[in-house]
Amino acid sequence: MTKRVAFITGAGRGIGREIARTLSSRGMDIIVTDVNLENANETVSILEQQGGKAVAVYCDVTKLESVQEAVATSVSHFGKIDVLVNNAGWDKVEPFLKSEPRTWELIMNINLMGQIHTCKEILPVMIENGYGKVVNIASDSGRVGSSGEAVYSAAKGGVIAFTKTMAREMARHKININCISPGPSNTPLFQEIGSYNEGIAAALEKAIPFRRLAQPSDIANSVAFLVSDEAEYVTGQTLSVNGGLAMV
Repeated sequence: MTKRVAFITGAGRGIGREIARTLSSRGMDIIVTDVNLENANETVSILEQQGGKAVAVYCDVTKLESVQEAVATSVSHFGKIDVLVNNAGWDKVEPFLKSEPRTWELIMNINLMGQIHTCKEILPVMIENGYGKVVNIASDSGRVGSSGEAVYSAAKGGVIAFTKTMAREMARHKININCISPGPSNTPLFQEIGSYNEGIAAALEKAIPFRRLAQPSDIANSVAFLVSDEAEYVTGQTLSVNGGLAMV
């Protein structure tokens, strides 16, 4: 992975930050993108303290123009983008019939359209450079459903289908495109979502065969494999990282 450049969305905290740290530790230069530049700069500081090279770039994945600007800035800084990790995501847990259209739109724009936007702008860069690996972060809710997450599940199901189609279209360019579907993970977002029910984490831990929530490092290590040389022949796949909660 030496001298590869990774563009990671939502890398200001949580899973995105851990993905950035993990890929940096394996020799990659990191483009830390987020809508919160303070968080992104904090991630950059962490990577630099560990001896890595990184830059923070503002990117609102819901807006194509913002993605275009972020990609242009990144290419200007590093000269290329070898790896794209579509990590940015958001959800609001509530019964579907109590949810509102404004929430649906935000969930779809962040979780699905955001990944479409980045692929639209970055895949041509990869094609021109003759190398590329993409990892889209979905969710097992997109494979098996999840109560209280109807629209989020629909968005993540769309990510899985989008990943498979793009893997087919990009295969002639030798660009690998895969998807990771985490189960419940111990992240700041989960803690915010879970605040409506203090017992949700304990209940999930009982349901997961490994008896714990996923840690950000579990997801990051899976990303590291899919963007490694060892995964050269892996494309169009969805890897569930869930401790056995759903076996699909």
